[in-house]
Amino acid sequence: MTTALIVVDVQLDFCEGGSMGVDGGAATASAISAYLGRSAGRYAHVVASRDYHEDPGDHFSSTPDFVDSWPPHCRLGHPGAAFHPDLDVHHLEEVFTKGRFEAAYSAFEGHATDGHLLTPWLRARDVDAVEIVGIATDHCVRATALDAARDGFATTVLLDLTAGVLPETTARAQEEMAGAGVTLTGSVR
Repeated sequence: MTTALIVVDVQLDFCEGGSMGVDGGAATASAISAYLGRSAGRYAHVVASRDYHEDPGDHFSSTPDFVDSWPPHCRLGHPGAAFHPDLDVHHLEEVFTKGRFEAAYSAFEGHATDGHLLTPWLRARDVDAVEIVGIATDHCVRATALDAARDGFATTVLLDLTAGVLPETTARAQEEMAGAGVTLTGSVR
């Protein structure tokens, strides 16, 4: 199997102190970097996704419901859209940017610098398995894993390298991912 690692949305706005900070986000950034340092040669490709909103419509709200609408986050040109400084971006071959004009949760909705979506990008490189890490387990990691499995990739989420927003929604996300055939290893931070 040819395996790629997908690092999902390890951005300042999703870590402590950000507009939608997740407890354990900074530690997850550091843990992913340490893992990448130990895993040289394990992956044929290492890519990342990032939220990068300009005008995502109803995705942003001054009175968010935290289901379909959220506080403004990861806005184009704002510091919170940057990758967390503890994430070693030197390992990243490509970054898939998502959500410029709409809500986007899955890395598979993102575009590479050349405009390609993630699935055709991976297929062009003969990738048939993906491992997924990042933030947040119960939202963008979940959506990415479900899309990967739906698109036919053997999919594993390394829960030790993820951070979830709430225990209840994280538990539901794990059940949903497992039900879709996603392999889960470790435990969420």
